[in-house]
Amino acid sequence: MMESALVNEARWLAEEAHVTQTDKAGRPYIEHVARVAAAVAGDDAAEMVAWLHDVLEDQPAFGTRVMLFPQDVVEAVFDLTRSVNKSEAFYYWSIRQNPLSLKVKLADIADNSDESRLALLDPKTAVRLRAKYAKARAALGVK
Repeated sequence: MMESALVNEARWLAEEAHVTQTDKAGRPYIEHVARVAAAVAGDDAAEMVAWLHDVLEDQPAFGTRVMLFPQDVVEAVFDLTRSVNKSEAFYYWSIRQNPLSLKVKLADIADNSDESRLALLDPKTAVRLRAKYAKARAALGVK
């Protein structure tokens, strides 16, 4: 299946936004974003959201460019963006209300809680993250 132009635009924006970031294991952060996008491949809207899911939170200077994507994509990206003005309960509630947000968040959690990734971290951090992602899955109503 050929990727849509908008999926490519989302990927390019994510690559630009996350170029200087690394994950907790010191790997390029875009690798995580790419795995989340691959997990929802075949659904263009979900792929766009996956590529963009951390842009507003991590690189807010790119926000005006995120706003140029289709409304359903922008809304899902906003759902997936944590902020000091959004309680944890509201954050998870809003994700549960939007199937597009939920699909991408579950792919995000699956990648973040993958044991092969957690094995790269110090044991204390890995234990903390396992608990964090179990709590997130419970808040989303999944096991």
